Order: sequence, then structure tokens, then C-alpha cells
Amino acid sequence: MTIMIAAWISGIALAIGAVLSLVRLARGPSILDRTIALDVLLVIIMCGLCLDMAVNQHLNHIVFIVVGCLVAFIGSVTIARYVTDRRNP
Repeated sequence: MTIMIAAWISGIALAIGAVLSLVRLARGPSILDRTIALDVLLVIIMCGLCLDMAVNQHLNHIVFIVVGCLVAFIGSVTIARYVTDRRNP
């Protein structure tokens, strides 16, 4: 019973964070703001998958979490390199 209460509270917090991240993704004035918002959204999705694994006691989503971490890291580094190269002509 206690795990379900904690799961509901965590799920609500993750949902609020996802909505706020989507707002920043839509309103962000620069590409770096949008990149950070997208990374936060990916982390929130991965945390939701971890929460599902903890509540249901399985490891079915572990591959998606590892791939999501790799995609988020490579995407962030690529965009940071792109922005750095554009600022230094």
C-alpha cells in the first residue's frame, strides 16, 4: 500500500515536470533552451519507466532506458558542438 502512494505521488510529480518541460520546449527563445528542455523530458520519461519497473517488479524497460540515455547524451553533445561552431566563425 505504501509503495502505491509513493508511486502516485512520484507519477504526479513526473507529469507536472513533463508539462513544464513541454512549455519550455515550446517557448524557449534559443536552441540551447530547447535542448535542455528536451533532455529534461527524456529524463522524465526514463524516470517514469523506472517507476513502472519498481512498482511492477520487472526489468522489461531497462533496454529502453539505456538507449534513451545514449540518445540524450549524443544529441546534447551534437547540438552543443553545432552551437559552438556557429558562434566561432
